[in-house]
Amino acid sequence: MILLDGKATAAAIRSELKETVAAKETLYGRKPGLAVILVGEDPASQVYVRNKERACENAGIESLAYRLPADVTQKDVEDLIRELNTRDDVDGILLQLPLPKGLDSQTCLDLIDPEKDVDGFHPVNVGRLALGLPGYAPCTPAGVIELLKRHEITTSGKRAVIIGRSNIVGKPMAMMLWGYGDFANATVTVAHSRTPNLKELCAEADILVAAIGRPHFVTADMVKEGAVVIDVGINRTDNGLAGDCDFDAIKDKVFAITPVPGGVGPMTIAMLLVNTIQAYERHNA
Repeated sequence: MILLDGKATAAAIRSELKETVAAKETLYGRKPGLAVILVGEDPASQVYVRNKERACENAGIESLAYRLPADVTQKDVEDLIRELNTRDDVDGILLQLPLPKGLDSQTCLDLIDPEKDVDGFHPVNVGRLALGLPGYAPCTPAGVIELLKRHEITTSGKRAVIIGRSNIVGKPMAMMLWGYGDFANATVTVAHSRTPNLKELCAEADILVAAIGRPHFVTADMVKEGAVVIDVGINRTDNGLAGDCDFDAIKDKVFAITPVPGGVGPMTIAMLLVNTIQAYERHNA
């Protein structure tokens, strides 16, 4: 069984990016800048933002944090985004979700300049991904593909099943896997809560991506012998963090699997940094 170690892979990516930034900083006269907007006091969001800030520091990226109170107005958030869109020292903008009740997250996301949308959530970048055009892919599915690449696990010609159809993971993951290339070209099925015979469908998958948000939902009888299992889930339980897959029951049956924690999570942040460096280079081209 191959353990797809996202923590080690993400550390290697940050090291590579640090070398890139060191070379480009002299040329461009400044470091890359990533603006992070955090609204409210959501504990999980605060942890995510701190992790992103540390990752930026390790890669040589300037992290510009904007922490706003939960009672901030929609107009104030929109005005901040408009300001950041015009700033030459800001290459990427990240709006940490979810926003507090009363704020319209989609309107805010739509306001972000697509060229600074390093999360890959703007409709322009989603459309580019669907058409196979250059743009910024959402960081979690991009991290999954990068993890497969670095472990030389090709997907071409394989049958892939994705459990979950969110805009953040399920839908873009499907588009990336059914695209073109050695780490695409899969035959993809997107399953969800209304899918009949889900167990049987999953058991036919060469590549199974679980992104449903239910701890230990995927059991051993849902996994094909020798499959590659990607566990995107991060669920807080009484026993600590748990993935969407029953790791202990599955690990001896599969060819490769991601752990939770330490699998897809670190890769999500690593790809945010990759997108930020790409935006930095385009900004200075």
